[in-house]
Amino acid sequence: MAIFQYEFMQRAFIVGLILALIIPAVGVIVVFKRLSMIGNALSHVSLTGVAAGLVLGFNPVAGAVVFCIAAALGIEAIRKKIPRYAELSIAIITSAGIGLAGVLSGFVKNAANFNSFLFGSIVAIGDFELVMTAFIGCAVLLAFVLLYKELFFIALDERGARLAGVPVKTINFIFTILTAVTVAVAARTVGALVVSALMVVPAACAMQFGKSYKQTVIYSVCFAVFFTLAGLFAAFYAGLKPGGTIVLIGVLCLVLILIVKNAGAGLRRARARFTAPPGR
Repeated sequence: MAIFQYEFMQRAFIVGLILALIIPAVGVIVVFKRLSMIGNALSHVSLTGVAAGLVLGFNPVAGAVVFCIAAALGIEAIRKKIPRYAELSIAIITSAGIGLAGVLSGFVKNAANFNSFLFGSIVAIGDFELVMTAFIGCAVLLAFVLLYKELFFIALDERGARLAGVPVKTINFIFTILTAVTVAVAARTVGALVVSALMVVPAACAMQFGKSYKQTVIYSVCFAVFFTLAGLFAAFYAGLKPGGTIVLIGVLCLVLILIVKNAGAGLRRARARFTAPPGR
């Protein structure tokens, strides 16, 4: 357990566990709403905020939060304008984020600092970023708990939720802000290029076991915590990038779960054929 002798690893574990609680909670709703790519769009936009912060001289994480919120609101606005082609909103914002990040990155003097946001630098978390992550984590968890039923209704059937009297526009606005700040903060730790995977993979694993919405959320959080802890240990002792390691462990677990589940289903079908009564 020598890993905990280092202060930077203690911070990494604290931040990692906070994100492992909030990212899956948001990710389950995102997956159920069939907006899995929104994390990818916002993560690219977060790079624009990072670049702007480095160029203008303010905290890059704060810049990522501001730009992600603006981008998330932009996605919602475009979705309302062209509801039949809602997926275009994500593609448009992604393209804008990549373009702006590419242009602004040319003005960044310290390229290494900017590159650390691509794949994350959870071991380089400062005091300000630790406090910001803790504050945002508490806010996201509180909002998720208070709006649990409303988010559940909207995730499964937005039209039915509207007919049931749920303030869909307000809840969607709040959820959009929660998603934006979650992605922006996670971009610093796990990396902008892999944060969307951490949002989707635990939810995908949980859906293989969860038989209800509540179970899926709980399993998703448990998977995310396991991926984060395993990834940090593996990255520390093997000298790997923490963000990429966390995501790769998650993807590997998902593949193994699917293989085992399919193999089990095949064995059950084979057993049913052999034990079926004659003539059936």
